[in-house]
Amino acid sequence: MYRTHTCGELRTSDEGKVVVLSGWIDRIRDLGGVKFIVLRDRYGKTQVVVNPDSPVYSMVNEISREDVIQIEGIVRKRPQEAVTPEPTGEIEVVASNLKILSKSALPPFYPGDDVSEEMRLKYRYLDIRNQKMMNNLIIRHKLALSTREYLSNQGFLEIETPYLTKSTPEGARDFLVPSRLKKGNFYALPQSPQLFKQILMISGIDKYFQIVRCFRDEDLRADRQPEFTQIDIEMSFVHMEDVINLAENLIRYIYASIGIQLPEKFDRISFEEAMEKYGSDKPDRRYGMEMVDLTDTFKKSEFKIVKDVLEKSGSVKGFKASIPMSRKIADEYSEFVKTFGLGGILWFRIENGQLSSTTLKYLENEYREIASKYNLSEGDVFILAAHDDRERLNEALGALRLKIGKQHVKVSGFDALWVIDFPFLEWNEEEQRYVARHHPFTMPYLEDLENGVELSKVRAHAYDMVINGFEVGGGSIRIHNREIQEKVFDIIGLTKEEAKEKFGFFLEALQYGVPPHGGIAFGLDRLTAIATGVDNIREVIAFPKTSSGTCPLTNAPSTVTQFQLDELGISLKQ
Repeated sequence: MYRTHTCGELRTSDEGKVVVLSGWIDRIRDLGGVKFIVLRDRYGKTQVVVNPDSPVYSMVNEISREDVIQIEGIVRKRPQEAVTPEPTGEIEVVASNLKILSKSALPPFYPGDDVSEEMRLKYRYLDIRNQKMMNNLIIRHKLALSTREYLSNQGFLEIETPYLTKSTPEGARDFLVPSRLKKGNFYALPQSPQLFKQILMISGIDKYFQIVRCFRDEDLRADRQPEFTQIDIEMSFVHMEDVINLAENLIRYIYASIGIQLPEKFDRISFEEAMEKYGSDKPDRRYGMEMVDLTDTFKKSEFKIVKDVLEKSGSVKGFKASIPMSRKIADEYSEFVKTFGLGGILWFRIENGQLSSTTLKYLENEYREIASKYNLSEGDVFILAAHDDRERLNEALGALRLKIGKQHVKVSGFDALWVIDFPFLEWNEEEQRYVARHHPFTMPYLEDLENGVELSKVRAHAYDMVINGFEVGGGSIRIHNREIQEKVFDIIGLTKEEAKEKFGFFLEALQYGVPPHGGIAFGLDRLTAIATGVDNIREVIAFPKTSSGTCPLTNAPSTVTQFQLDELGISLKQ
């Protein structure tokens, strides 16, 4: 028997018991007589006492940090002055036997040391020994477990869909897998199980879910990985309201399982409102600083920068912030918005009860009107910008708002909301065509299409759940009619031949009795990151890739042998 208890289990009620513990040596302390070993495993830490008269006293000189050892001894209460707030902080084990199970070489760092992320990922097995990292993975497990519990209780079936599938590049780039048996042909790793879960609805499954790995060959950010995990859900005979209610209840349930209470009802705002107020379709409202339209205030302005914009039917917008401000800071903010195509910012503040600004002599009347209308008080700053492209203006000010919020506003708690009424299409400048904003299987508002609404204004039956500024889930009601699906393919520029080549199997399935259906997919990585309060999803994934898509632990991706390439019929360009 390697252990009778874990290192996080013993309490004062175990006093007097003979126990066996196994784990890693977290640290060793020598007080010039009595020696202390802190033993660590996944469950916690236990202090072990080795007295000078112990038969294993001399063995302490043979062990070091990160060795794996087995201890046998008697549990006793610690002296009152030695009690610590840890769960096992009231007891210690007096060792009578010690066995070395595995020696450790001198590690490049010890768990919890402040080292570079590259080093942490290269030696991830050491990094995961850190209790913080271990807890992140435990929370991830609990979220997955409660997801299965909740959806199973709601009548959903967990069904696996293929990893080796057909390339249908209508979104991010596919990861391609060459076929050895059919040389020159390729599988693709799924970006999502979208078509398969819709086919399951056609099959009569009615309620499906899957905690599934997905793959996208795209540039990485803090909330992106080439492989990631989705909580994937699809339901038949539902309207948008049914999916939203189910999804809300699920997320409240799984967060409650780890002690996080979300609002009883999530707010809902339209895509247009989100962009106008926050410059983002995934706003973090905890920062405040809502953007407002100031165009009317500046209609009669003779200030050339603003006047030129308004003559091109442009807009002026801004927001109030309680932040430090100086000319140097304003220059930094101006340079920031220039990267979005703006010319810079205007600003003023209330200082000693008076308006203060470098442009006060040109815009005093406008500034006074804004200060009065938006109740500016001592120390408040108002930041403004103007541009003839309102979308670009919203995007730039939204990004600046987020930058300022992260720098200067302390936030806490959980802001959860739905963003609805997304545009069905967006213009792809590179391809010079409209593409589906979510995916081409989303049901558009048919009245918009039938009434000749401009394509960019057609709405989709789509919805995103946003928590603390992260899109944690997105879904839609799907197209369940072949004619509508073919019309959508036509709108996004797919010829009948291309549609048949890429989606022929799905179009054929749409002929055989399709229930109205819809669903949603949640990012388990993002949900866990938010729950644990980390900024990067790599902190909640056991073996993530770096920002360049590499795995420092295994050195993947790597070259393969010429024999392997020849078997696949692949030759590499020099």
